[in-house]
Amino acid sequence: MPSHDSNSRLFDQAYNAQRNFYAFLWHASFYALASSFMDVDTVIPSMLIKAGGSSFDLGVLTAIMLGGSSLFQLLFAGLISGRSLKKGFLLWGINLRVVSLSGLALVFWAMAGMTGGTVITLIFLLITLFSLSGAFANVSYIDILGKSVLSEKRKRFFSLKQVISSVGVFASAIMVRELLRWYSYPVNYFVVFIIAASLLGVASGGFWTIREPESSITPRQKLGRFFAAIPSEIRKSKNLKYYLLVINSLGLGMSLIPFIVLYAKTQFGLKYEMIGNFLLLRTLGALAAGIILFRYSRRYSYRSLLQFSMIIALLLPLMCMVLRNEQVLYEMIFILAGIFVASYRTAINGVLLEISNDENRAFYAGMSGAGNILTAIFPILAGWLIPMIGFGVLFSFVMAMIVLSLYFIRRINCVSRTRVET
Repeated sequence: MPSHDSNSRLFDQAYNAQRNFYAFLWHASFYALASSFMDVDTVIPSMLIKAGGSSFDLGVLTAIMLGGSSLFQLLFAGLISGRSLKKGFLLWGINLRVVSLSGLALVFWAMAGMTGGTVITLIFLLITLFSLSGAFANVSYIDILGKSVLSEKRKRFFSLKQVISSVGVFASAIMVRELLRWYSYPVNYFVVFIIAASLLGVASGGFWTIREPESSITPRQKLGRFFAAIPSEIRKSKNLKYYLLVINSLGLGMSLIPFIVLYAKTQFGLKYEMIGNFLLLRTLGALAAGIILFRYSRRYSYRSLLQFSMIIALLLPLMCMVLRNEQVLYEMIFILAGIFVASYRTAINGVLLEISNDENRAFYAGMSGAGNILTAIFPILAGWLIPMIGFGVLFSFVMAMIVLSLYFIRRINCVSRTRVET
């Protein structure tokens, strides 16, 4: 017969798990409201373009936001993976993001007295801080989420999080669309980023309330040994190997979206109304995908969701080329972009949790960032090569890599575990 202490401990664990479930949803809700104000696919690229940035500048900025910063996840994972508690690191990361967004707001407030080169340099420095602090926080976020939310609740959490996020992003997308039109440049970007910083600060409140379970403490390796362990871990785990190959092939769809914005500029110009439409339509796509994912969360596996994401990603560059002379129809591409982002992120986060455990999750999270090499390099090469090879060759290369990802997706073994979740 269970003892009183045993029953009390089980009750506390269940209570803390439920509390943490809602704490993560609190963060997701306010983060969603902030997301449109700091959107890496539309708002931030358009900000750089409006400030006078070139295609190469956009490529470098995209690499920092979507790929380069993730390379630091491995370094961060090496520094904190041996810790039993990681909540403090998570709070440091998100608060640094608030500081960087506030700094961006100040740049646009004071840019009248700056040269164009100074503005672009400050944008790069602050976006770098924003991206690195996000990578730093993400290692702790994945680890705490993995041990705080019960495995049988994870798919429900991810799908519910996607619905909440999509609704929040949709509401804020409407606000951003109007703010960009109401205020003249550069005041419009000042308002957008100061609101983003405020909402992100409120979102961090969810993390303050988390009751983090302790992980078993593993001896902290020297950084050199930590890096040396990576090849053997990849050889040992086929799931990890194919996971890394997926994010380096299918993940190119994420890197492509800012260039879809740049392509629109070359074809139609880039008015604030168009930027707002891109953001709004992408959000509508994500909202529709989030609702469907939540409704049918018990019926799909993460691997089948990755295959669906691959089909949508393949359509993105194809439709860009087909609709390059039709502005209204071209804008509709961002509905597909939203569907892809929602399904890909849900699937890739779910797969990472499924192929890892409490002891190696932070390590795997670090490798998922550091192993994202092609996604980090691709935007820089694309920004440099576009003036020479054109968008057609670029889109064709991305389509080939996306098709290749299907081979890797089919070799990830996490189907049986995801199907039993409810």
